[in-house]
Amino acid sequence: MERGRFISLEGGEGAGKSTQIRLLAEALEARGKHVVVTREPGGTEGAEAIRALLLSGGQDRWNDATEALLFAAARADHVAKLIRPALDRGDWVLCDRFVDSTRAYQGGAGGMADADILMLHQIGSGGLLPDRTLLLDLPVEEGARRAAARSATADRMGAKARDYYQKVGARFRAMAEAEADRFRLIDAMGAPEDVSARLLAALDDLL
Repeated sequence: MERGRFISLEGGEGAGKSTQIRLLAEALEARGKHVVVTREPGGTEGAEAIRALLLSGGQDRWNDATEALLFAAARADHVAKLIRPALDRGDWVLCDRFVDSTRAYQGGAGGMADADILMLHQIGSGGLLPDRTLLLDLPVEEGARRAAARSATADRMGAKARDYYQKVGARFRAMAEAEADRFRLIDAMGAPEDVSARLLAALDDLL
């Protein structure tokens, strides 16, 4: 059986990943693909339990190294129990965030070395990377406006200072430039349907 495709959606707060992953799944299913939609941290019972630990509590609950370890543990369970089996069945897996978020948040903004994060990923998840990473690019100010309109309260990862998200965005863009074979930078401004069309076009060579 032909292996499925693994697609991750990345971006800062308010970039529209949840909306876009739903629209992309619908578009792929209309083309005859069997699609599994999942998220990080989460996707499995164990990973969802770790998600609750990561996203609740005060800003000083975990430092960046502890967050990276928790994300790696959640991802290891997610990859072993959901992502790899789905790919082996020939399914397309769409994941809302993956290891590149840890590289941007705990790395680019938190100061952890990229090599250390990737080493944890190698240990926990065998170094699995998406076939294509779609980076929804949006100005930080617009992302903050959208996130505030969506919810009056933010979780731990969505309630940090503005300069933190500037660093996150810069790290995402640097990764996209350095790993252009895997990444596609997608303009996230405009109507959801227009952004969805850009995402689908960025997968043309995989369809």
